[in-house]
Amino acid sequence: MLRTSLFALLLLVCQVALGQTAVPYGNNPAAGKYATVRGVKLYYEAYGAGPPLLLLHGNGGSSKEFAKTIPYFAKHYRVLAMDSRAHGKSVDRADSLSFEMLADDCAALLTQLRLDSAYVLGWSDGGITALVLALRHPQKVKRLAATGANLWPDSTALTPELWQQMKRGYQEGRTQTFTDAGRKNDWKVFLLDWRHPHIPLSALANVKAPAFIIAGDRDVIRPEHTVAIYQNLPRAWLWILPNSGHATLHEHANEFNEKVDTFFKARTILPPSR
Repeated sequence: MLRTSLFALLLLVCQVALGQTAVPYGNNPAAGKYATVRGVKLYYEAYGAGPPLLLLHGNGGSSKEFAKTIPYFAKHYRVLAMDSRAHGKSVDRADSLSFEMLADDCAALLTQLRLDSAYVLGWSDGGITALVLALRHPQKVKRLAATGANLWPDSTALTPELWQQMKRGYQEGRTQTFTDAGRKNDWKVFLLDWRHPHIPLSALANVKAPAFIIAGDRDVIRPEHTVAIYQNLPRAWLWILPNSGHATLHEHANEFNEKVDTFFKARTILPPSR
């Protein structure tokens, strides 16, 4: 036991010396801050310097999902990795959630930080929020990248497997009375994806910011739904990653980061082919 402890201590000392200690993204006191906006205490972490980049996580997740994203972009951007209300360290005691609420939170946070606009990268629910943010607060979004996003919650947008799983979850939970605060919050977060979003394809014509629409070829979002999102945006890129599921930014982290960065820096964004 003593030898094992000494070995662990020696390994830690070597990692520190080589600058290899793991950063606790999503729970990093050195980078974490709270901002009270719209009556909600939002947690976010800030890294790097340069043009602001807002990172938005998926349902039930937190900013720790961007552990493979933040180190790359923090070299050239001021990265803001936010925990959405009712997620991670962000506190929300309201009874319901909507993507409009989440998008308005993002806009309010940027305003409080005195940022006129930001690049936005969203995964899953974060991708939906990025699109809603661009619709409701167009002046706040320079460009957006959304991976694994859907516009409505049914089997025409989601794979049959995911939709059946969600239906079972709803049937199991709808008759329960949640007295525990944590389980009550989890149910509220589940209902966000069960009931929302409801964005008509025609509304995407109002997105002024250039958009990069991304999904895996084995994503839980139907590929034809992802393509339809791309086709209805005025200025957009499309990327369907081969050999990838829903977690594109994890499964292909290096390529993902480079492609998104290239999009953010591209001089022109051609409209999609009709």
